[in-house]
Amino acid sequence: MKKPMSAATWGTSLAILLSIIQAPTSQAAPTLAQVQAQVIRYEEEATAAAEGAQEAKVKLNSLTRSLAGIQAQAEIQAKTVDAISKTLGAIAIDQYKSGTISQSLELLFSSDPSLYLSSAGSLEAITRQKGIQLRKFQSAEQQLNATSLTVSDRLAQVKALQKKLAEKSALATAKLAQAESVLAKLKKEDRERLARLAQEREDADQASSLKAARSAAGVSGRAGLAIKFAFKQIGDKYVFGADGMIYWDCSGLTMRAYQTAGVSLPHSSAAQSRMGKSIPFSQKKPGDLMFFGRPVSHVGIYLGGGKMVHAPRSGSRVKVATTDMGRKRLVAIRRF
Repeated sequence: MKKPMSAATWGTSLAILLSIIQAPTSQAAPTLAQVQAQVIRYEEEATAAAEGAQEAKVKLNSLTRSLAGIQAQAEIQAKTVDAISKTLGAIAIDQYKSGTISQSLELLFSSDPSLYLSSAGSLEAITRQKGIQLRKFQSAEQQLNATSLTVSDRLAQVKALQKKLAEKSALATAKLAQAESVLAKLKKEDRERLARLAQEREDADQASSLKAARSAAGVSGRAGLAIKFAFKQIGDKYVFGADGMIYWDCSGLTMRAYQTAGVSLPHSSAAQSRMGKSIPFSQKKPGDLMFFGRPVSHVGIYLGGGKMVHAPRSGSRVKVATTDMGRKRLVAIRRF
């Protein structure tokens, strides 16, 4: 006959059973394909953030130029106010602002009416001239006040854009750091294998892109010149904020490509998407710019046949690729 289990033994057995039940299920390590997909996603997010920084930079440059012009205007207006002020004299301005009785009325009600009669003509002329000058002073002062308010408003906008630029730039850097962190967790041989696979993929893309460029023909005008320029950059590496002639980002490439065709574009995909002529998706032609993402964060040059030439993302090169950007949807087409 078996002896009943002691309380101590029972407690130990229960603890072991509970530890088995409550132990977390171990997760299988991600495959290299999954790691690669994760790294690419972080690189794409970094690229989107970098384009956001480019948009902020374009707006900031435009606003800074506008601010400089307004500040120069304010300086001119301040000198005008000062000049009129000196002409009038402090007493006349104080009288105008306080609304005190005019000199001619003071004379009219004085104890010596003959003084008014003898001086009325000259006083009227002086008063009229002073009135004109005072109205000029008031107008100039109002203009200066309005301009000063505009300057203050522009300064606030500049500060906000500087903050946005810093935030977007930091986000782009952080996303690349996340990609590096994912790779750092791999074994050395796995990192080397992924790097080799990425290199092989980029080399294959470059070879097919050069073949596509050689076979492309028949596009004339500005569109043809832009495409021809972009084709010459195939194989160049993507770098945040770069606009040639060795490194490119997406909007830097399209900006320079159309610059060779005599079209001036800003270095920002979002800013470019607001320029040119809007084209229905069904009517796109080679040379049209295709914009992706909401908000817009990527741009490429359409080639026809569902292909475009673009600078895709960090870690990649300028290439000919399909217009399918996966999660980043086509949102606009513009013609220049």
